[in-house]
Amino acid sequence: MSPIMYQNLAVLAGFILVYSIVAGRMQRSLVGGAILFTGFGLLFGPTGLGWLQPQLRGAGLHVLAELALALVLFTDAASVDMAVLRRNLTMPVRLLLIGLPLTMLLGFIAGIMIFDHLPLLELALLAVILAPTDAALGKAVVTNPVVPGAIRNSLNVESGLNDGICVPVILILLVLALELEAGGAPLHLALTTFGEEIGIGLAVGIGCVGLTVPAVRFALQRQWTDQVWLQFTVPALALLCFATAQASGGSGFIACFVAGLLAGVLIRRHKHAILRPAEGIGETLSLLTWVLFGAVVVGRSGDLLSPDVLLYAVLSLTIIRMVPVFLALTGSRLSAMDKLFVGWFGPRGLASIVFTILVLDAGVEGEGVIVATAVWTIILSVVAHGVTARPFATWLGRRSGAPSTVPPNGDPG
Repeated sequence: MSPIMYQNLAVLAGFILVYSIVAGRMQRSLVGGAILFTGFGLLFGPTGLGWLQPQLRGAGLHVLAELALALVLFTDAASVDMAVLRRNLTMPVRLLLIGLPLTMLLGFIAGIMIFDHLPLLELALLAVILAPTDAALGKAVVTNPVVPGAIRNSLNVESGLNDGICVPVILILLVLALELEAGGAPLHLALTTFGEEIGIGLAVGIGCVGLTVPAVRFALQRQWTDQVWLQFTVPALALLCFATAQASGGSGFIACFVAGLLAGVLIRRHKHAILRPAEGIGETLSLLTWVLFGAVVVGRSGDLLSPDVLLYAVLSLTIIRMVPVFLALTGSRLSAMDKLFVGWFGPRGLASIVFTILVLDAGVEGEGVIVATAVWTIILSVVAHGVTARPFATWLGRRSGAPSTVPPNGDPG
C-alpha cells in the first residue's frame, strides 16, 4: 500500500472512531447521518483540506453503494412489523403500483418540459433514476416510534421494493437507448430482461432463506454454532442473496428485500439481536459510501449545476414525488397532512447513486445532464430530508398522539 492509501485509511478510521463514540448524540441532531458523512467527505476530500485522497473510481463506488444498499434492504425488510403491515397492506401496494409509475411519468413529463434537447429515452432514464426512495436516508422516520406504525412500515416496504422494481426498468431503457443509437430497438429483449430480473430475484431470495434458516436451526439444536461466527450469518446471507441474483441475471435488490421479509417472519424470536451485526455492517458501508460521495462527487459537482438542473432537482423532491403519492393514497384512511408527510419523505440516495453510475458506465447520449441532475437531486435530498426528518416525525407523532420517544437507532445514514 502507498502512503496515501494509509493516510486515507487513517482519516476514515479516525472519523468512524469519533462517530461511534458520539453516534447517539449525533442521531438526535439535525446534522446526523448522511449530511454529516457527506459533509465530512467534502471537507476532508480533494476540494477541501485534501486529507482524504480516495483513488476510488466509478466502479469502486458502484460496488460499495450496491453492497451497502443490499445490506440495508435486507435488514430493514427483516425488521418490518408484519402484523402492522398485514393490517395496512393497501398503503404500500398503492405506493408501489400507483405512486411509483405516476412518479416516473410525471418525472418524464417534467424532463420533456425542462430538457427539451434530450432524447425521450434519456429523459425516461432520468425519471426512473430519481423515482426510488432510499431506505437508509429514511431510517430516521421508519424507525421512529412516534411515527404511526402504518406509515413507518409502508415507507419501509416502499423504499425496499421500489428500487428493486426500478432495476429492470433501468435495464430495459438502457438496452433500448443503446440499441436505438446503434440503429436497432429489441423490445422483446428488453421485456425479457424485465421478467428475468424480477423472477430470478424472487426465486433467489426465497431459496436462499428457505435453505439457510432450517440449517441454522438444525445447527443451533446440536450446538454446532459459535457465537462469534454466528454474527456473520445474516450479513453473509444478505450478500449471498444479492450476489447470486446478480450473477444469475436477476435483481439482487429484490432478492435481498424479499429474503429479508421472509427471514423476519421465520426468525421472529430474538430477531433484533440477530440482525444487529448486519445492521452495523450496513451502516458502516453506508457511511463510507456517503463519505466518498462527498469527497469524490459533491466536491466536483459545482460545475454541473445549472438553472435547469436545479429546477428539475427541486421538482423531483416535491411535486414529482408528492403529487403521485397524494393521488395514490386518495381514498385511504390517511388525512391530507399524513399524505403530504408520506409524499415528502421520499429521499433519494444509494439506489439513485447506483443507477446513475450504471448510466455513466453505459455511455448513453445525454449522460452529462442525467448525471448532473441526479447528483444535485441527491445532494438536495441529503440536506432537506436529513434536516426535516426528526422534527417532522415528532410533529406527526404529536398529531397522532404517539409517545414522544427517541429511537435508539434512528440514524438516517
